[in-house]
Amino acid sequence: MKNLKMFCLNLYDENLENIKKIKYIPVGLGKNKFRNSWVRDNNGENISEKNPYYGEYTFHYWFWKNMLHDIPKNSWIGFCHYRRFWANDEVHDYKKLNEIVNNKNFYNFILKKANKIWNDYEVILIQKQTLGKIKLMKILKNGGIYPILKNFNNFIKNNSSIKFHFDCFHGCNKIDKAINLLIRKEKNDFIEFVNRNNSFSQGNMFICRSKKIINEYYKSIFRWLYDCENLFGFKFIKYNEIRIYAYLAERYLPFWFNKYTSTKEWPFFWFDTKLKKLKLL
Repeated sequence: MKNLKMFCLNLYDENLENIKKIKYIPVGLGKNKFRNSWVRDNNGENISEKNPYYGEYTFHYWFWKNMLHDIPKNSWIGFCHYRRFWANDEVHDYKKLNEIVNNKNFYNFILKKANKIWNDYEVILIQKQTLGKIKLMKILKNGGIYPILKNFNNFIKNNSSIKFHFDCFHGCNKIDKAINLLIRKEKNDFIEFVNRNNSFSQGNMFICRSKKIINEYYKSIFRWLYDCENLFGFKFIKYNEIRIYAYLAERYLPFWFNKYTSTKEWPFFWFDTKLKKLKLL
């Protein structure tokens, strides 16, 4: 893939052979043991110890500080996960792909090179996913009654905005408090983004052809996350709050790229490469 460097982020060493088969760059995250073939987030300048809270962003930090400057110019740089992959063609339907992709035809559907359609854009984001109706019992289990009271109109209208969804699953008012830490030119626009939208490009995945843009994004996101650390710390009890910094970044990523760059949405599909050995024809 001469014009595309795709990093595949993993938690399990047993994924190595599958990732090497599809010629992606294997990235090992966290404290698990990985063989030498993996790119790791725990050497050089790193924040690997924060992986339980930052998720994919411990590698993004490592990549920013240790590798970004060495990437050749005019290369598309992309990121995916061992369970979520970019599709090879714009015409693919997300739901159909999830029904038909298996370990025998996987290679036929994954992205292998930058598409000519991308030439008019700077950044590729995955197709937006709509936040569906949240069942009352799930809200009560995860966030209690307060998210409903605070977002009563949205609840009645069955409008799962990004903010309402975050309040319900990752801590009520936490996204509001985090947004208040943003610099002025970001704050108001991000408030509007999370309140008005009920869909966004999820998964902390993007593909970009500009090292300058990636650098600017990393400066912005890590400045914000560090400020959030001072507010929230790292002592969390609930499982759905532990990765709060990854969840915040997941909402900020599509907001920032859409605000500052020319973007195009692109299909993706789910397939857990840890569960099955890929058979490439």
